[in-house]
Amino acid sequence: MELSSKYNPKETQDKWLKFWKDKNVFHAKADSGKKPFTIVIPPPNVTGILHMGHALNNTLQDIIIRYKRMNGFEALWMPGTDHAGIATQNVVEKQLAKEGKTRQDLGRDEFLKRLWTWKEDHGDAIIDQLEKLGSSCDWARTRFTMDDDYSNAVKEAFIHLYQKKLIYRGERIINWCPRCQTALSDEEAEHKEKNGKLYYIKYPLKSRDRHDFLETSREGKLVPVTTFVIVATTRPETLLGDTAVAVNPKDERYLKLIGKILVLPLVNRDIKIIADDFVAAEFGTGAVKVTPAHDPNDFMMGQRHHLPMINVMNPDASINEQGGKYKGLDRFEARKRILADLETLGLLEKIEDHKNAVGHCYRCDTIVEPRLSKQWFVKMKPLAKPALEAVQKGEIKIHPAHWSKVYTNWMEDIHDWCISRQIWWGHRIPVWYDKEGNYFVAKSEDEAKVQAETKHGKSVDLKQDEDVLDTWFSSWLWPFATLGWPKQNNDLKFFYPTNTLMTASEILFFWVARMIMAGYEFMGDKPFSDVLIHGTVRDAKGRKMSKSLGNAIDPLEIIDEYGADALRFSLIINSGQDIFISKEKFEIGRNFANKIWNASRLVFMNCTDTLSKGDYENLSLNELDLPSRWIIARFYETLEKVSRAIEEFHYSEAEILIQEFFWGNYCDWYLELIKAKFNDTNIQKTALFILKNSLKMMHPFIPFVTEEIYSKMNSQDNCLPLASWPKFDEKLIDKIATQQMQTIIDTITSMRNIRAFWNIKPNELIEAFVVTSDTWHNLFLQNSADIRNLGRLKNLTIDVNPVNLKNAAAALVGTTKIFIPLEGLIDLNAEKKRMSADITQKQKSIEGLQSRLSNETFTSKAPEEIITKEKERLDTLTKEVNELKNVLANLS
Repeated sequence: MELSSKYNPKETQDKWLKFWKDKNVFHAKADSGKKPFTIVIPPPNVTGILHMGHALNNTLQDIIIRYKRMNGFEALWMPGTDHAGIATQNVVEKQLAKEGKTRQDLGRDEFLKRLWTWKEDHGDAIIDQLEKLGSSCDWARTRFTMDDDYSNAVKEAFIHLYQKKLIYRGERIINWCPRCQTALSDEEAEHKEKNGKLYYIKYPLKSRDRHDFLETSREGKLVPVTTFVIVATTRPETLLGDTAVAVNPKDERYLKLIGKILVLPLVNRDIKIIADDFVAAEFGTGAVKVTPAHDPNDFMMGQRHHLPMINVMNPDASINEQGGKYKGLDRFEARKRILADLETLGLLEKIEDHKNAVGHCYRCDTIVEPRLSKQWFVKMKPLAKPALEAVQKGEIKIHPAHWSKVYTNWMEDIHDWCISRQIWWGHRIPVWYDKEGNYFVAKSEDEAKVQAETKHGKSVDLKQDEDVLDTWFSSWLWPFATLGWPKQNNDLKFFYPTNTLMTASEILFFWVARMIMAGYEFMGDKPFSDVLIHGTVRDAKGRKMSKSLGNAIDPLEIIDEYGADALRFSLIINSGQDIFISKEKFEIGRNFANKIWNASRLVFMNCTDTLSKGDYENLSLNELDLPSRWIIARFYETLEKVSRAIEEFHYSEAEILIQEFFWGNYCDWYLELIKAKFNDTNIQKTALFILKNSLKMMHPFIPFVTEEIYSKMNSQDNCLPLASWPKFDEKLIDKIATQQMQTIIDTITSMRNIRAFWNIKPNELIEAFVVTSDTWHNLFLQNSADIRNLGRLKNLTIDVNPVNLKNAAAALVGTTKIFIPLEGLIDLNAEKKRMSADITQKQKSIEGLQSRLSNETFTSKAPEEIITKEKERLDTLTKEVNELKNVLANLS
């Protein structure tokens, strides 16, 4: 039953990971007769390696699933990985580039073979890493978004939506990544604020229209007043595709110009001045260029005014044949040439600095190009309606609550979703075309041929759509496709809807909102009841962790150096709206794991017989001393609060409560109080009872060290993940014992504080006087041995009458006064001088801060955080001065 002198995290982790997996401890069954509790893992990309965001997210999930499992639920945590279309294809394309090849060189079939080989070799790395973290998933169920059954679900969803006319093919402005050469959804084009330029370009009026704006010159000649319109743009290279200039119909500056003809600079194409309410008269000059093939708002204007749509760019964002002499130039090189040519012609009026939000590819960070393209889309408004109502009515709750408003705003302004991607890795769109361009939506080519033969009356050749579906089109089916949908099996009936989803804010729209829509559309029910949006892991300076900044901390290195328990505990206890972490903070978790180990070792060494018999489950409060009744009460008070904190997703609060109880109450007080009393059987039983139940309470947070210790406690359920969560018992909370013991603790603490303040050596025995009331007199007498022992006293006098002591330090605990004579322990005169000098110095600092904070120049210009820190410093110094003055007064 003994524990080794030092905790070995690696040895313990390897041992229990193997045990849990071999024994299938985390497997959930649909026919267990228990109540289900289900969570689905946000599937990491097969390209992924464990980072701190994964570590945080999966620790949060593991806490709730272990807690629910111990509370008697049939708890399923569904694991799996995402094929991550663009990301995975990019990895393999980079490998090919090193060989001097492209995917086109290999051809589609051979390239896909390469991708599957890469997936088989590397795709499970992230799963192995999640296991090392201690994630208690049902690993036998691990799914992949491109396995056969899942692919069938994706086809089913596409056909279902197409038949309901919610999927359509159309020519629209989409976000185009020139690097990945594929369309992106609006959510995949991350907008970043950039310091750009606003270019003012002169668009000449056609000669004939200039005669409508004549006035008499000084020489008596009729000359045109208006010869051009100035247009402001951030993207002059798209000028090549302009088909109009637009003004607001209420803008009086341009009323007479509406309908007139301009000559497009450099291209010499006639374009009309149109009026449209969309134009903001206050932007730039109030006149905007209209490029329907390269801007979503211009596209809408183009449709309203029946304008030509001229695409001037190739898929790689170079200028195409529509660009005349600029053909073949990269878009940004074309911008330079166009600006130079405009300046030469005197048509570049001016250039201003301008901040604007520019879309970037979420995978490769390339600036995206709005581009007219024929793609497949999902109509989102009908799907969004029930998903929006679910959150508004509270059927689905998002935590923290402020994310509900963000969700609502996005859903109310939702746009159609571009779901086709011009890549090869992914779910190929289940559509086949004949030579005439007719298309047939089907699960297989054979099904499509049947449709085509029905249409044509004969067998015809078909070709499948080259594009694949957006990765998120498969991911939005995750809560039910992983359970076997569209098949109606027992797992799907039992485990769906799931209960809780835990994820990061950046995929609230990518994934969470779409899963809610899919749940109602395909299952007729919500996919989950609660969504927890956790914070972002940042470094100590508040910067988001990233490879490019060089501030990322590798969780696998932390596991190797500190242990998985240390990683988990430290991440959660530091979590909040965001998590600010540095390598040193993982010492918090390591130290706590070591504390649990050392405390358990102490108890085991002193409770050998009781431990071996396993006879410590049933305790009678009447037979226990005050410290034992107190520690039992404190345990159940803590258990209730920890359970509530977990249920309410306040995991950091739960860990703080656990640490305060186990380290603060159990180790620092109870074990210290009973060290000399271990020969008492009731004390042994209490120590073991609290230890065992504390291990259960701590297990969801720190599973490895708790499982290792628990396995040696001669318990009937020697597998802690399957043990029962401690049952709250209010009858075991002795409130009188709690109050009495707290008085004893506060008394000892005040004695220790006096020692520390006066720099009295820890090993020096001192004298103390306790002056209390008749009510508390017996309590102090009965516990005087404990007070003497932990207070390091050579003599303790307890009295109800006042004492007259000279040069004694004093403290107050409720109505009880504690006095410690200082004569002979310190040089009182020297200490008085030191304190007087300290008061003088601190008073000068206080005056300086008061002067600074009353200075309007300082308070109006200084950052808010600086002012707050200065106020806090003033408050601290004031309290310190008052405390020093009180001490001096007591001594006098």
